[in-house]
Order: sequence, then structure tokens, then C-alpha cells
Amino acid sequence: MAARGSAGDAVFRRAAEQWLLWDKNPKTYAIVKQLLAEGNAGELQKYFGSRMEFGTAGLRAAMGAGISHMNDLTIIQTTQGFCRYLEKNFSDLKKRGVVIGFDARAHLSSGGSSKRFARLAANTFISQGVPVYLFSDIIPTPFVPYTVTHLKLCAGIMVTASHNPKQDNGYKVYWENGAQIISPHDKGISQAIEENQEPWPQAWDDKLIDSSPLLHDPYAMVNKEYFKDIQKQCFYRNINKETNLKFVHTSVHGVGHKFVQLAFKAFDLSPPFAVPEQKDPDPDFPTVKYPNPEEGKGVLTLSFALAEKDGARIILANDPDADRLAVAEKQESGEWKVFSGNELGALLGWWIFTCWKNNSRDTRAIKDVYMLSSTVSSKILRAIALKEGFHFEETLTGFKWMGNRAKQLMDQGKAVLFAFEEAIGYMCCPAVLDKDGVSAAVITAEMASFLATRNLSLSQQLKAVYDEYGFHITKASYFICHDPKVIQQLFDNLRNFDGKNTYPKSCGRFKVSGIRDLTTGYDSSQPDQKAILPTSKSSQMITFTFANGGVATMRTSGTEPKIKYYSELCAPPGNSDVEQLKKELDELVNALEKHFFQPEKNKLQRKTE
Repeated sequence: MAARGSAGDAVFRRAAEQWLLWDKNPKTYAIVKQLLAEGNAGELQKYFGSRMEFGTAGLRAAMGAGISHMNDLTIIQTTQGFCRYLEKNFSDLKKRGVVIGFDARAHLSSGGSSKRFARLAANTFISQGVPVYLFSDIIPTPFVPYTVTHLKLCAGIMVTASHNPKQDNGYKVYWENGAQIISPHDKGISQAIEENQEPWPQAWDDKLIDSSPLLHDPYAMVNKEYFKDIQKQCFYRNINKETNLKFVHTSVHGVGHKFVQLAFKAFDLSPPFAVPEQKDPDPDFPTVKYPNPEEGKGVLTLSFALAEKDGARIILANDPDADRLAVAEKQESGEWKVFSGNELGALLGWWIFTCWKNNSRDTRAIKDVYMLSSTVSSKILRAIALKEGFHFEETLTGFKWMGNRAKQLMDQGKAVLFAFEEAIGYMCCPAVLDKDGVSAAVITAEMASFLATRNLSLSQQLKAVYDEYGFHITKASYFICHDPKVIQQLFDNLRNFDGKNTYPKSCGRFKVSGIRDLTTGYDSSQPDQKAILPTSKSSQMITFTFANGGVATMRTSGTEPKIKYYSELCAPPGNSDVEQLKKELDELVNALEKHFFQPEKNKLQRKTE
């Protein structure tokens, strides 16, 4: 056993020694030199055990030294691979070029920052004669896909870890169609990274780019054009000018403040009150445990206080890279209601369709209208589509699928009005084929201002949507699990529940009526038992349909150590016993946790507010 361990240790030592030949960042160089001097095998394995995996979400990992972390050298290696892959795919790469944006993240102990990583990536492309549109300042993530489309570029890179903890960073990649990459590009890029690990001659000399004619700054142009484009979704300018409704906005120490202020101006709305402690970018996210508005009320404490002080009824919260949006509204009771992603998806879907209908001169055009949502999101759009006569499609989880599908439909002359996922992501404007928290914030503000003229709150309108199209009650949460073996075992158990290759027939008192497993491609509801949506063996995802009309999906996260679940109970229009529906769903979720997750046995950590 010891011999095998020492062979492994030698591999990590060699990787660390190789690293020192290539790394020119003094901080990460010193960390690795120290590790080698101490000879701690466990620590060496932590830094050199395995390279960060490049997936369809690009890279996401903690900043630090070694091949398993985000740092100057791994960014250079990743970009060299990406550059070679693009050269292979685009004969006109040197004519069209790429766009690179970054958020405000930084990590003092390893000397890494989003801006530094973006400059090194730009330098890599420019050294190969590829034009680079590098934003000169922090931007929201949606500006990168917008620029790819607007300037017809070959690709885009956004350096961000979105709403992850402060030590993390990420490298998100967009293809020429303006959507995030999907397979097989991730595998092709991954292979090219493996083949291009030694830094090219000028890889570290990023000062060279400042005088290069290949470097362009799209900041001013995009700030003008983007806000011009989202104004196509502004339908009630006169109401916006006159509304007495007050809004609070928080960017949770991220990039959103300036851009949401500009969006309000573009819609002729008075600027929202900004939470002063959170409006400026701060990579330490000092006022929140997690910089993720999805986590609920904890992130919004300062927003509630400011809203109470200034008499604002609605809070708009972006995550740090401003591609997601959470919304809260003060109720008659004085309590604050934080809308779930599904509830806001229902409101925005209703609003955007209503605006389209009121402004469309040709009612026959409805046959070319589409809305999309991911398979773990509420099916409320399906209910609206069925009643109103437009098309609804569901995709796999993640905006990469919705963005790519939206582009396909648009290329066929269809109008994709809206797409959303329950993880508070909304695509309200066809100029950005990804989730966009800036346009979603201002469109929500216009919707609220319009409803106020009818003496309706967002909550009242949500109830009206459910009254008309049927109640859709949803509940989602997650367990944290850092052991991939336990996760694998949990899903294997579900696939071999009552003997080999048998799925559960019931969950507590709830009878299972259908199963779709998008890891294996099995779907009990299809004649040939093959799933229609694409399958992926690299991630776990099983959906259970229950005899009571409930649906529950369990899946692993692509970017965090979580096993997530999503559940929904849909009732036809006219079934107004909401409390009974909620009680039934609560019982279903409790059974799901107890029988399928088995948190005590599997030592799973619950989501804590």
C-alpha cells in the first residue's frame, strides 16, 4: 500500500516541480515552493491531484495555486487551449475575434483577480493575432453574450464565479451564436487545454496588449447599444414617468449597481434606492454569508431596512454578476414576501405575453411565438401557452440549453418572447441569449408600476395568473454533500430500489406513476422507454411523476457540492383550495427527503436559511 502511495506522491511532486518552471506569479510560485519544501503529500495532492474540469459551464473553482485552482497559470493554459480550439473551428477567427469581460472578484493571498485573469486571456489571443474586445471595467455577465451577437464575434469569455463564495472564480464561455457552449465543445476545449499546457513565449507579458492594434474596448459602445435594445421591451413609458412606486435595489457587493440605474433611466423610471453598504463592488462580500439572493431573506436584511426607511414597497436584488434577479414585495400585513424563481417566472411570462398581445398587429403571428423553461422549473408557462395558443418547450436544466434552443427557433423565424429557470434566471429580451438580471429588474419595475395603476400588487397579480391558468405550487431545496461516492451511491440506490434495475414504485404513501432518468436515458412514459431530452452520463438527474399529479426531480449541481430537488403540484383552473395543495406538496417533499435522500444515513447537510 505504501509503495502505491509513494508512487502517487512522486507524481504530485513532479507536477509541482513542472509548475515552478512555468509559473511567474510570485505568490502562487511561493506557495508551491513551500509545499515542495515541506513535502506534505496530502497538501500536494490537494493542489496537484487533478486539473479543474472544463465543462459546459467552463471552469469554476477556488482561487489559489496548482492545477486544481483558478490562477494565472491555469488561466493561461485554459485560454491557450480555447484559442487553438477556436482556430480549428473558425477560419476567420483573426478577422472576427473574441470578447472578454470580468467581474470584481479578487484573492489577495494568491494574487488572482478577475481583471488580471481577463488581461492574461486577452494577451493569449492577441499573441496569436486574434482581435480581442476586452471590457476596460467590470460588467454584468449578460454583456458578454450581448457583445458576441452584436459584433458577430466567434466567442466570448466572462471571468466570474457569479454568486459562489468569495474565494471562488470562474471562466464562462460563449459560442458564436451568443449562447453558452454545449457538448461536444466542452470536450474539444478540454482536450486542447491538455495539449497546450506550456505557456507560449509571451504568455506572461500582458503589458504588450495595451499598445496592440488588436485590442479594442467595447465598454462605451455596449453601454449605449444594450440600453437601446432593451428599450424595445419598454411599453408604458408614460406610466413609468409618473409612478409613485418606490424601489430598492441591491447588487450584493457585485457589478449591478450602475447598470440597473442606467436601465431605469432608459425606461424613464426614477432611479431605485441603492443599499449603500452593498452598492459598490467588494470581493469580500462583507455583509452576507453567501452572496446569493436565491438563499432568501438573509441576503436581503439590509434591503428590507432601507425599504422601510424610504417607504419602498419592492426590492430588486441582483447576484454579484447581475445575471440573476430576486424580487421581494411588502404585503398588506407589513410582512415581506420574497418571490420564488417560479413565481417571478409566472409573473414575467404573463406580463411579457400580455405586452406582446397588446402590441401585436397580427394575431395570426401567435403560431410563431415561443416561451421556454428548464425541465426542473414550474410548468406555469405550459398552462399559459395551452390557453393562449402559443408554443411552450422545456429544455434540460441551465440557460445553455435555453439559449441554444432560442437561437435555433429565432433562426427559423420564430419569436422567443421569454425563457426562465427556477434558479432566479430570466431571459426577457432576445438581444441576450442568456439569463439577464439587469433587463429583468427594469421590466419587473415597469410591470409593478403598471399594476399599481390598477391598484394591484405583484402578489395579487400572481394569484390572478394562478386563478386563470391553474395553481402551480412549487417547493425546491438542496442537501450539501462533499463526497461524490455518497452521491453516486444515493442515485444507484434509486435505480436498484427493489432489486436490480428497479426504480421505486412509491415514496411513503405517494404512488409513483412515471420515471424519467436523464442520466441513463430511460423514460417510462415513452412507447420505446427512451427519453426525448438529451441525456448526460456525467450528471445525475431523475424525475418522478406521482399519481396525485405531483412531480419531483432530484439532480446534482454542475458547480456546487449539492444534491438539489424540485417539486411541483399543478391544479386545473378553478381548483382554488391552495392550502390543501400546499399541505399535499409539503407531505410529498417530506416523504421524498425521508425515503429517497435518507439524510441521516447518507450524512447529508440540510440547506440552512
